Amino acid sequence: MMPYDDLTSEELMPLVASGDKRAFSSLMARHRNTVYGIAYRFFKTPQEAEDVFQEVFLRVWRSAGKYQPTAQFSTWLYTVTANQCKSELASLWRRKVRLIGSFWAGDAGERIAPTTPSSEETAAQNQQAEQVRSSIGTLPAKQRLALILSRFEGLSYEEIAAVMDCSIPTVESLLFRAKNGLKKYLSNNL
Repeated sequence: MMPYDDLTSEELMPLVASGDKRAFSSLMARHRNTVYGIAYRFFKTPQEAEDVFQEVFLRVWRSAGKYQPTAQFSTWLYTVTANQCKSELASLWRRKVRLIGSFWAGDAGERIAPTTPSSEETAAQNQQAEQVRSSIGTLPAKQRLALILSRFEGLSYEEIAAVMDCSIPTVESLLFRAKNGLKKYLSNNL
């Protein structure tokens, strides 16, 4: 039995390419939260997030033999995930499904415990959080994705540019427009 926990993701990929299902399972377990989290923040539905997760790892399995470690595995995986989110979004639009994707503190299951606010404070906070989630859903897909990768995944502008296959100035512009769009929406609705 091979100690998969001691191997990097880049080292696991050749094993996955050779058909090693335990290596693939280890890779999936290692990156599940990242892929699922991005998809969930993008679509805000567990079903869509799970569908994207499964499709991403199906692509990882099928592409393992072609994988070249020219960049970090995580950068390659972010790219696959971003492309799958965009494909899924296009598919949903074709089916005329209106999406309100969002992300904010706690939507990945992590809630920050407040210091016993009053019920009025809680209601106001919940209303504001819902308005913020709704406002994020109004952003165009590219702006939303750039914001997710920056805000929640902590990627640098260079990494976001690599994932989204665009230039660093484009990333800067997308993030600038996303932040301005959120400010405008929230100032009009809060």
